Amino acid sequence: MLTSTTLARAIALGLAAVPACSLAGTLDYTLYAGLEHSNNIALSSDRPLSENVLTPGATFQFNQLGSTFQANVLGTVEYRKYLEGHFDPQTQTQMGAQANWTVLPQRLDFSVEDYAGVQPVDQLSADSPDNRQQTNVLVLGPTLRMRFGDAARGQLELRYINSYASKVDQFDSSRGMAAFRLYRDLGPTDQVSGNVEFQRVDFTHQPDGANYDRKEAFVRYTRKLPHFDADVLLGGTRLSFDQGRSVSAPLVRLRVGWQPTLRNAVSLAGTWQYADAAQDIITTPGVYGAGLQADRAEAIDPFANTGGLGRGATGNGIGVGSAVIGSQVYRERRVEANWNWRGDRLTVTVSPAIGKLAYLDDPTFDQTARGLSVGMGYRMTPTLTLSGFGTYEHVDYRTLDRSDHTTRLGLDLAKEINRHWSWHISVARERRSSDAAAQSYREAECFVGVVYRR
Repeated sequence: MLTSTTLARAIALGLAAVPACSLAGTLDYTLYAGLEHSNNIALSSDRPLSENVLTPGATFQFNQLGSTFQANVLGTVEYRKYLEGHFDPQTQTQMGAQANWTVLPQRLDFSVEDYAGVQPVDQLSADSPDNRQQTNVLVLGPTLRMRFGDAARGQLELRYINSYASKVDQFDSSRGMAAFRLYRDLGPTDQVSGNVEFQRVDFTHQPDGANYDRKEAFVRYTRKLPHFDADVLLGGTRLSFDQGRSVSAPLVRLRVGWQPTLRNAVSLAGTWQYADAAQDIITTPGVYGAGLQADRAEAIDPFANTGGLGRGATGNGIGVGSAVIGSQVYRERRVEANWNWRGDRLTVTVSPAIGKLAYLDDPTFDQTARGLSVGMGYRMTPTLTLSGFGTYEHVDYRTLDRSDHTTRLGLDLAKEINRHWSWHISVARERRSSDAAAQSYREAECFVGVVYRR
């Protein structure tokens, strides 16, 4: 069973760090339950297993914006019971949480962040139920704030970071991070900052030579307008390993969003950096794990609440990522875009992406990925919506001389009974063609479920 011991410990620690203040925030949640049928639950190329899966679960969101305590917690907990007995039951958790306690107003804060998700044990194998594990990254520490006039301010951050995976212990690490940031307001909508960060990374189950120091310096510019926003980060990274080797590379992260009309929204995001799986989770918390097939924010596939370039878990619950969980450092280059159009009845989402990973030590997982996701929804009546989706992904592993082509198509019919209750009927087909032995497969799925919204 996938466990989330570290996650529970992190939540308890975060609550212990909060003073005896009233949690007067807003809590929204949904409860859901469904029955899934798959004619190839293990995604086998030659021995398909038919399986029925009971999937009760809950999603929750808590927000509080107070003078001494601020929090934003979004998560899903799901239990998967395999009724034919081919796999053991699984409890899976996906969560992104940020909490901040103001110890001294405008002087000293203490923050806790936690990012939990489900990732594969072996990224080169298909997403069968026994190829999943729980991952968690916990970040906590104080922030000292300083002010230099009306438009300039600074802050010193100290953080302890712990990463954990339930099956791959090479991911487990303890990190210490110190950062100094100087902010300057250019106007009511524009801000620029200079940042210097130092991080010490020690892996729990790796040789001492795998540990390293990470040094970064970068400039960040943000702009927020009613119909346009930009976040651009430019700098450099230097990694110094205990074994004596050092490497350097540019550091670029950017995101641009534009809403030309009330019906249209366009976004573009790009990354060029040195990272490992835990570092990517910290710097990109909306993406549960690294990798080129990282889950998307827009829910295109009704069988996975995060959709995107990667096969998720069937149902209305947790999507399974496709990160390479371990200690290896890689150079990551990725560009992805999203276009969303909303009409009175019709909605359309198109999301292309391209990316490349190059590992420093072991090139086994070096890869280039290209993908496209398309989703459409049509509101047939005020309470009945028919949605369709299609995703295509092409991944080349250069060292392995392997190429995977994965196509997924599906339909979802959703009916709102009242403001609290709704039901879903979904069907999907997936096909992968691979050069690797026993990695090609076909699968058909259907799902029936009910949802209660608070």
